[in-house]
Amino acid sequence: MKTSDFDFDLPDDRIALRPAEPRDSARLLVVGAGAEVLDARVCDLPGFLRAGDVLVFNDTRVIPARLFGVRERDGVRASVQATLLKRLSPSRWSVLAKPGKRLRVGDAVRFGAEVDNACPLAQIDACVEAKHEDGQIDLAFELSGPALDDAIHEIGRMPLPPYIAAQRPEDERDRADYQTVYAREDGSVAAPTAGLHFTPGLLAALEAAGIGRAFVTLHVGAGTFLPVKVDDLAEHKMHAETGEVSAETAGQLNAARAAGGRIVCVGTTSLRLLESATDAGGTVRPFAGETDIFITPGYRFRAADVLMTNFHLPKSTLLMLVSAFAGVAQTRAAYTHAVSSDYRFYSYGDAGLWFPG
Repeated sequence: MKTSDFDFDLPDDRIALRPAEPRDSARLLVVGAGAEVLDARVCDLPGFLRAGDVLVFNDTRVIPARLFGVRERDGVRASVQATLLKRLSPSRWSVLAKPGKRLRVGDAVRFGAEVDNACPLAQIDACVEAKHEDGQIDLAFELSGPALDDAIHEIGRMPLPPYIAAQRPEDERDRADYQTVYAREDGSVAAPTAGLHFTPGLLAALEAAGIGRAFVTLHVGAGTFLPVKVDDLAEHKMHAETGEVSAETAGQLNAARAAGGRIVCVGTTSLRLLESATDAGGTVRPFAGETDIFITPGYRFRAADVLMTNFHLPKSTLLMLVSAFAGVAQTRAAYTHAVSSDYRFYSYGDAGLWFPG
C-alpha cells in the first residue's frame, strides 16, 4: 500500500489543545466488526468489556525533555533548543536540536542559562559530542545520573506535540495533563495518549467489573511524530524505542487468554510492544530491549484482541496500525464519522475502542 492511501482531510479546529475535564468525559467511538459505530464516553468503557478481560497500560512517564539554552563559541552566543530523545549513558543523551545544523562538535551549550541563577539546578552545561546524518546530536552533560535527572526536571519543559506547540506554548497545566495517572517509569518524550483518559474512578469501576489491568513499559520517542516521507510503505524505517514486558505481566496475560479473557491494549505503544514480545503461537514472552516493529495492513496480530487509541494524524504510522487492526475500509468509515461528528483529534483528543475487522 501507499502512504497516500492513509490521507484524509481534517479541519484545524478538530485538533484538541486541552484535554477533556474530567479526563474520562472524553468521547469514545466504539467501532465493531462490520464498521458499526457507537458514540459513547470513555467513562462508559466498562460496559463494552467483560469480566476476565485485561487492559494493558504503558506506565512510561514523560520527562520534561525540551531544554532551552545558549551556545557559546568564540565569544558569540546563539539560542539553542534541544529535545531529549534517548539516553546513551548516565551523562549522555541523543537529542534533536534547533538550529542543529549550526552546532559543531565541541560546542559548549548552557541550558537554562537565563533562568534564576540563584538556583543550583537552574543551569546544565553540555558539550556537543557527535552529529549524525539523520540530524540527531549526541550531548555530553557535566552532570550525571540522578543529578542530571533532577536538573532536567527543574528546567525542562514538557515536549508537547508539534501540532499543539504550533498553536500555544507549553504551560504548568501540561505538567499534569500530559501525564497518565499511573505513570511511574521515567523515559518518554511523548505521552502514551490513550492512557490520558483514565481516572482513579474509572480504574476502580473497571476493577469492580472484573476487568484486570497489567502494565508494560515502552518509552515513546519523538519518532512517533515524524512524518512518513516515502510513498511506498516498504521503504519506511521506524525509529526504535526501548521497552520491557516483565515475566509477571507475560504470565498474567497468558493466563487471562487461556481462561477466555481478551487482551485490551490501551494505546498503540502497548500494542506494538506486546506484538514484539509475542511468539508465532500467541504466547507472550518476557521482553527487554528495542523494538522498531512497523504494523501495516496485512499484519497478523498475535497478542492484541481489542485496541483503545486516540485519533491519529493523516498518513501516520499510527493510522496505518489502526487500519491493520480494524481493516482499511472500516477505519476510513470510522474516521469519516469522527470528523463529521466533531470528535477531537490527536494527543489531547477523544478516543476510539476498536474491535478487529
